[in-house]
Amino acid sequence: MKFASLGSGSKGNATLVSAGGTLVMVDCGFSLRETTRRLQRLGIAPEQLDAILVTHEHSDHSSGVAALSRKFEIPIFLTWGTRSTGRLDGGHSYHCFNCEDQLDIGDLRVKAVAVPHDAAEPCQYRLQWSGRTLGILTDLGSITPHVVENYRACQGLVLEFNHDLPMLWDGPYPQHLKHRVGGDWGHLNNTQAAQFLTEIDCAGLHHLVVAHVSEQNNSRSNAEAALAGALGCLDKVVFADQRAGFDWLEIT
Repeated sequence: MKFASLGSGSKGNATLVSAGGTLVMVDCGFSLRETTRRLQRLGIAPEQLDAILVTHEHSDHSSGVAALSRKFEIPIFLTWGTRSTGRLDGGHSYHCFNCEDQLDIGDLRVKAVAVPHDAAEPCQYRLQWSGRTLGILTDLGSITPHVVENYRACQGLVLEFNHDLPMLWDGPYPQHLKHRVGGDWGHLNNTQAAQFLTEIDCAGLHHLVVAHVSEQNNSRSNAEAALAGALGCLDKVVFADQRAGFDWLEIT
């Protein structure tokens, strides 16, 4: 099982997961042309994709989904609530489900985990293959016991460290946006994400990817300081960025 990112942040997100004979993309917030270019960088052609999984309808996660699906006849998997927004219309085909459903997509077993975020029916994903587990967890404003339970004992984890709370409150965003980002239905701050790591079993974690980092309201040094307090060392940590995402990481 391996995974990589085309880019991570408020300007666009897309994550690739490959396991067995199956290749899926989680979200696509880039134009068709840009998605194709970024896939090529990772050695992938769009025709190789078996499915696109969508977490929610916000444009940095969904704006490129329908065009990519339509052009290359790729099925889209998403919650009924996300589908109902109409923001992903025009795709090739749709497979709708409820949060908490488990799906078999090729060789992958996928669990859709409900999360607190200001969208219609947002979810994040836990993907399993042959005893290996990858968790993708971004775009949530608070950590619930339900989230903790669903992300225990992952070997790979893509985790949101969106903002540093003092930087957010002292930064240039208007007040309504500060409250939205920093609220219980917004995005995780460094302290929340680090605390989450202390609540799950990290002993078997091969790779931790720090993702969805705000370019205005966070810094690598702030995220690293929070991580050091939670993990002790940063040997297993990779930082995703907006421009390049991160290269293939393998769960062996």
